Amino acid sequence: MFEFLLDVYTIRIVLAMIMLSIASLIDIWKREINDALWIGFAALAMVLIFIEPDLIYILKNIGISLIIAPVVLIIWRVGIFGGADALGLMVLAALAPHASFSSGLITPFTTLTNAAIISVIPIFTNATRNIIALLNHNDIFEGFDETRSKKTLAIFLGYRAKNPKYSFSIETTEGNRKKLDFSLKHAEKAEFCNTSDTWITPGIPYILYITGGFVVQIVFGDIVLNTLSNFW
Repeated sequence: MFEFLLDVYTIRIVLAMIMLSIASLIDIWKREINDALWIGFAALAMVLIFIEPDLIYILKNIGISLIIAPVVLIIWRVGIFGGADALGLMVLAALAPHASFSSGLITPFTTLTNAAIISVIPIFTNATRNIIALLNHNDIFEGFDETRSKKTLAIFLGYRAKNPKYSFSIETTEGNRKKLDFSLKHAEKAEFCNTSDTWITPGIPYILYITGGFVVQIVFGDIVLNTLSNFW
């Protein structure tokens, strides 16, 4: 029975990885994920329930994992990420609840918190790009009338792009002077920037961070909890 359980457990993780990989590729390519993908894998999650050797155990695990549902729906409505990301996390909770090959701590929010931490990576990428440009004596703030603190923040949040694609503008014009605009962009309502030589913040699909967060969950567990546990 244990060997069969292990097989089903592995199948769940493999299917989850396939789902997230397909979603990531589609989102990079089209910047839109058809709900049919989530519906199909949600159906697979339901089918897997009936081949589990311990029905009560898996239903309890899925129920606990789906605690994440109202949280991601609120995050979606606020506009931090899109509806497809919210649906993906809910289907993931049903398809591979508490999935991990590590002995690290796992919670219903592990993939989400891991994704949030991974989403910080572009900050360092932006900073590196801008510092190199400044070292090369490029005036990346030419035409801007801004405070030093806002310019410093811009160095971390974006960069000046000659040909922006799939990104959001973080600059505006007031009279004849350019200004930086750090207002929150709604993930589903904001339009991509098409203006050349503009300060932008990269519009990286959040599903990529979710996929990365799940991979980390599988091999390590919860970044926050496992890191904190080393100090307890």
